[in-house]
Amino acid sequence: MIRRTLLALTLLAAPAAAQDAPITSERATFRVTTFAQGLEHPWGAAFLPDGSLLVTERPGRLRRIGTDGRVSPPLAGVPQVEAAGQGGLLDIALAPDFARTREVFLCQAAAVEGGALTRLVSARLSPAGDALTGIRRVLDATPAQASGRLHYGCRIVFGRDGHLYLSTGERNERARAQRLDDLAGKVIRLTRDGRVPADNPFVGQQGVRPEIWSYGHRHPQGLAVNPWTGSLWEAEFGPRGGDEINVIRRGENYGWPVVSHGREYWGPRISRDTSAPNIADPIHVWVPSVSPSGIAFYDGAALPGWQRSLFVAALNTPGLVRLSTDGDRVTGEERLLWGKARLRNVLVGPDGRVYLLTDAPDGAVLRLDPA
Repeated sequence: MIRRTLLALTLLAAPAAAQDAPITSERATFRVTTFAQGLEHPWGAAFLPDGSLLVTERPGRLRRIGTDGRVSPPLAGVPQVEAAGQGGLLDIALAPDFARTREVFLCQAAAVEGGALTRLVSARLSPAGDALTGIRRVLDATPAQASGRLHYGCRIVFGRDGHLYLSTGERNERARAQRLDDLAGKVIRLTRDGRVPADNPFVGQQGVRPEIWSYGHRHPQGLAVNPWTGSLWEAEFGPRGGDEINVIRRGENYGWPVVSHGREYWGPRISRDTSAPNIADPIHVWVPSVSPSGIAFYDGAALPGWQRSLFVAALNTPGLVRLSTDGDRVTGEERLLWGKARLRNVLVGPDGRVYLLTDAPDGAVLRLDPA
């Protein structure tokens, strides 16, 4: 059963750490704290070992937010991005050994000969934390596309196997999601230096890109590793309805556009089928859409009632979705802060609190504190 908790949220033009009144949800009572403000379309974020937060802004800036909520000037050395449509500077992730290497990974839209594409780069954060150095291109999700600036995907996560997983959108060209000579509409698996692991499912197959781990994806903007099972979960946009949560398995086809719960924006169904042989079914579907972006599993101690939940940042209808889970199953849904703010990303801080990035020209980082 889906239960909806329609909760009020006021984005205050006030100093960092301003708090709203307590909110009681199904499993927790919390406050919404405005932790940081003045960010232009924040998109990706990663906590550093000292508790500060790196945040990307879609127009092409990277900032560091201190534990007191103060926002730094833009960091130097950020690569040039294609900041048009849904493109720009998108996700960021720390290398598993960041404390030793200072290595970070960034995903962006990039303009190249022939159009634009999703690009993965690595860099090192300077000791002062105010610049990127040693920018290295790891992967371009080729071929480039001349038309449109949509559906880049662009989430990054490291699996338990130590490999890097990257989601790419099909660039609003549906056939690309099913093509195995094309890196659009895929989940890609690489070693951290950009090599193809020998056990990737399509290694050695002629005419097939060996970087592909799974395919048949529309616009995946959520990736997270389930801390209790080790599996990789993904959230992707449907069109008009048909948003999905998937458990990503080696070599599987997730169906877009062969099967879909969604409709064309002008009304007709995308496909007459919602399931088919040899196509992996989603474990959770939204009709109508919630437009899911970033996702994060909650394993913190600050709000114990939310343990074993998956949080989903929703853009339309704007708000936060909490999915209760059991292993690799979704067992329930609660909607929080509904209809109040477009949320691009959600992450769990080292303090066990939930942090939210609002998608707005004057965006903010919100924090959910126990009340």
